[in-house]
Amino acid sequence: MSRPDAALARLAATRDDQLARLDALLRIPSISADPERRGDVHAAAEWVRDELLALGMERADVRPSNGQPAVMGEWLSAGPDRPTVLVYAHFDVQPVDPLGLWTAPPFEPSIRDGRIYARGASDDKGQLMIHLAALRALFEADGRLPLNIRVFVEGEEEVGSPSLEAFLDANRPDLVADLAVVSDGSMFAEGVPSVGYGVRGLVYLEVTVRGPRQDLHSGIYGGGAPNPIHALARMLASLHEPAGRVAVPGFYDRVRPISDEERRRLAGLDFDESAYRAQVGAPDLAGELGFPLVERLWTRPTLDVNGIDGGFAGEGAKTIIPALARAKLSARLVPDQDPLDIAGLIEAALRAAAPSSVAVEVRVLGRAPAALVALDHPAVGIAAEALEATWDRPPVYQRGGGTIPAVGGLSDRLGLPTLMLGFGLPTSNAHAPDEWLLLDNFVRGTEAVVRLWHRLGAG
Repeated sequence: MSRPDAALARLAATRDDQLARLDALLRIPSISADPERRGDVHAAAEWVRDELLALGMERADVRPSNGQPAVMGEWLSAGPDRPTVLVYAHFDVQPVDPLGLWTAPPFEPSIRDGRIYARGASDDKGQLMIHLAALRALFEADGRLPLNIRVFVEGEEEVGSPSLEAFLDANRPDLVADLAVVSDGSMFAEGVPSVGYGVRGLVYLEVTVRGPRQDLHSGIYGGGAPNPIHALARMLASLHEPAGRVAVPGFYDRVRPISDEERRRLAGLDFDESAYRAQVGAPDLAGELGFPLVERLWTRPTLDVNGIDGGFAGEGAKTIIPALARAKLSARLVPDQDPLDIAGLIEAALRAAAPSSVAVEVRVLGRAPAALVALDHPAVGIAAEALEATWDRPPVYQRGGGTIPAVGGLSDRLGLPTLMLGFGLPTSNAHAPDEWLLLDNFVRGTEAVVRLWHRLGAG
C-alpha cells in the first residue's frame, strides 16, 4: 500500500471511533456568548488539547487570550524541506435559542437520515474533527505526517474573535507557516466539492442619536423638541441610493475590480437564483444594480442596517418623543477596503445627514479584513486534486460572502495565503435549530484532508 492508501484504510476501519470522539466533543455546551458557559468553553479547549496530544502531536497546550482560551499544537518533524501548514478551526458554538424548535436536545448528538444533528455539528466541531481524524489516521498508519502541521483552534469565533489580533501578535512565532487551511464554511452545494479562495471582511457599527435629556410628552413637546427616531431614519435612508448602491462618499474608492477570468468562472457556476430567492422568501431580491447576483454576494461590498431600537414599541399606546434612538450597522468588505477607513467614511456620512438638533455617537463594535488568495497559487491546484480524487468530480472555486475573522487575520496580519475547505452545506442550519452535518461529508472530508497533506508534502 502507498502511504496515502494506508491512512485511508485506517480511516475506513475506525469510523465508529471517529464518530464517538465527535459525539463527545459535541456534548460540551461551549457557547462563547454565554458567560455562564465559560467553564464549558474551557472544558472544550482542554478536550481539544488532550485529543491533539493523544493522536500524536509533539506539543499541544491551552493558551489564554484577552477573552476565551485557544489551543495551539504542532508536529514539525517532517523537516525543513517539507512545507508547514497551519490548520485553523474553532470549538465554540452559537447559542441554541429558540430551544423549542430543536427536534432533539442540541447537545445530545444524533444521526438521522444520514445527518449528524447537534449544535456545532457543522459550525465548527464537525469540521474540526475531520482534521483531527485525518491526523490520527496518518499517525496510526505511518507513525508520522508527510508535512509539518501547526494547529490553531480558537474559542471565541462565534462572538467575532475580539481577542484575535492580540493573540496572533502574542503567539506569532508558533504561527509561522507556508499556508493556512481553514475548514469553517460550506461547499457550494451537496455533492459539489469546493475550494474557497476568498472571504469578505466586516466592520460592525453602533450609532446612537440623542435628542431630549429624557422621554417627553408628545402633546406638550411635539413640534418643538427634536425626535431622534426621525433623525436616525433620515440618516440611515441617506446611506443608500434608491437603486441599492451605497451612497457613502468614498465607499467604493478602493474596491478592486475582479478579473475577466474570475468573472467567467463565477458566471459558469450553476448558481440557482430562483432557489436563492425561494430561500430568502421575499417578493423580490435587492442589492447593487449592474452586477450579477453571485458577484453581489461574494465580490462586492455591502452596507446593511441590522437593527433599530428607540422609543416605545410595546403593547398599547404611549405618546412620547424618545430621548434616543440606536441602530446597528454592518458593512461587508472586499480586498483593499480597510475596516477602520470604511467605518470613518460611514460615520462622516451619518454625521453629515444628522440635523443639528441631535447629538450623534458612533462606535466600532467589530472589524475584520477581507482575504483573497490568488487562483494560480500552487496550493489551490493541489487542493483541487485532493477534492477531485475524493468526490470523483472537479471542484468549483468560490468566494464566501460572510466573514471569518481568523482568515483575514492570518492573511493580513501574518501574510499567510489561506485556503477555505468547507465541508458543511449552505442549508445545514448553522446558527439555527437542528444544525446538522452530512455524514457523507464527514467521511469524505477526512479522506480529502489525508490526500491533501500527502500531495502538499510531496510537492
